[in-house]
Amino acid sequence: MSQHSQVIAIEWRQQTLQLLDQRILPHQQQMIECQTAAETANAIREMVVRGAPAIGITAAYGIALDALAGRDLEAAYKVLAESRPTAVNLFWALERMAALGTSDGEQLLAEARRIHAEDIAHNLAMGQFGAELLGNNATVYTHCNTGALATGGHGTALGIIRSAWAGGKIKHVYAGETRPWLQGARLTAWELMQDNIPVSLVCDGAAAQLFRAEKPEWVIVGADRITANGDVANKIGTYSLAVLARHHGMKFMVAAPSTTFDLSLNSGNDIPIEQRPMSEVTSLQGIQIAPQKCQAINPSFDVTPAELIDAIVTERGVIHQPSVATVAALLDSH
Repeated sequence: MSQHSQVIAIEWRQQTLQLLDQRILPHQQQMIECQTAAETANAIREMVVRGAPAIGITAAYGIALDALAGRDLEAAYKVLAESRPTAVNLFWALERMAALGTSDGEQLLAEARRIHAEDIAHNLAMGQFGAELLGNNATVYTHCNTGALATGGHGTALGIIRSAWAGGKIKHVYAGETRPWLQGARLTAWELMQDNIPVSLVCDGAAAQLFRAEKPEWVIVGADRITANGDVANKIGTYSLAVLARHHGMKFMVAAPSTTFDLSLNSGNDIPIEQRPMSEVTSLQGIQIAPQKCQAINPSFDVTPAELIDAIVTERGVIHQPSVATVAALLDSH
């Protein structure tokens, strides 16, 4: 059975960047064309593309767009760097492009293509490492979207689920809806259904009851930034799942490429948490659901402490019981 996803979310075609508009999935499948770094930054900010690895890949192509057209690359780097503050892959990709020290469009495009191809290869490696941690006939719970839509292809947490399914190890997947953008409902459920992987959608608030009644073996999630001590910033709602999993005797796995580690930060207390507009909470697809002028808080991410995480799976291998020492041991060995 093939473990490759049927979904393509990022594509370089005829000297333009094509992005699958994730705001209107699953009901419409439409590609948006970006021809400048500014348009690319806007697509990242407006959630046309989301997921830390996908944001990094997209930003790299954004630099290539402006380089090919002979535009000011300093301005291109700046507009892209300001698009989303929490996803460290964005800054990693921009720094890698800048490190070439060239404004040659073809060279920068080749590097963006390499970043894209490496991400897919890393996801496939992660998929194998993570699948090996699962027992047979496993039921798992996942949060947000970490699949081909959020990466260069295959996925991180969803890539592990995809690989485990291909290996006959997954019985069923529970996908949390992931308010307020509903990435679990709109994207993860859709992606799993495209690949005929059995999935049940779960209201975020029903996770505790599900864990008590069904006892899935693992919660498997992605990450947007991981600090030196193994604390993990991920989509809002991840922290509460980790607390629930620990209480119910379940295992908690984070899947992320090594580029997601930010060793300049000692702990999760140092991670900048993106605050998004109140309207994302008070309305749904443009329809007001809360009283007019109702105040809301809308952090896009939360931080899960390392002590609640059983394993961080990377393309280089698995970090068991994350800590300063175990994180350094894996990253330093490469």
